[in-house]
Amino acid sequence: MDVAGKKVLVTGGSRGIGRAIVLSFARAGADVVTCYRTESEAVGSLVEELKATPGTHQVVRADVTKAEDVTALIEEARLRFGRLDAVVNNAGVISHVPFAKLPLDEFKSVVDSNLTAAARVIQAALPLLGAGASVVNVGSRVATVGIPLRAHYTAAKSGLIGLTRSLAKELGPQGIRVNVVAPGPVQTEAETPPAVLERYKNLIPLGRLGEADEIASVVRFLASDSASFVNGETINVDGGI
Repeated sequence: MDVAGKKVLVTGGSRGIGRAIVLSFARAGADVVTCYRTESEAVGSLVEELKATPGTHQVVRADVTKAEDVTALIEEARLRFGRLDAVVNNAGVISHVPFAKLPLDEFKSVVDSNLTAAARVIQAALPLLGAGASVVNVGSRVATVGIPLRAHYTAAKSGLIGLTRSLAKELGPQGIRVNVVAPGPVQTEAETPPAVLERYKNLIPLGRLGEADEIASVVRFLASDSASFVNGETINVDGGI
């Protein structure tokens, strides 16, 4: 799982799983550019953590649903690194709305954030990706099982699997691998209500929520040369739910 010296782009890296992915790469010796959409204390603390971590790291503001922001983000990576060895599409949003009341604008927004943005980032990054490069799309376990109140989110994450399978076949001849990491329920900095926590403990054979670092380690594996023959796969990291 050696990623030392690799040049990595991670979208949505200021919180939760994205933050764990950024720090996992940086602490393993990779150089990382990441982005965030909204100013927050989390952004400032990430900047400070990366300053204290050896390597060349950059945190920039970019909304990956906007073409001009994606262009600027990829240009930042080009200027700093000249190439990218890994692209991790983590940025996304979720909401909980009964389908009967789901506004079309919200459906489009969630699909754009979780699916279209990933396609846009990959397409823009192609000139920086060479043989041996890895694209990792952060999906969700719900993509193949469904979940009430999140039809739009599930549809987007299911689409991400299809995008990944097609790009694995299209970009594979160039030596570029494309895979999905699909987390199950994960404990992040947001507090989980006790009732929800108990429900998941009963559903997950391991009897607990996952940790963001456990997702990050699988992402790092897929970006490493240890996964050099893994392509077009969806790896569920869900404790066996």
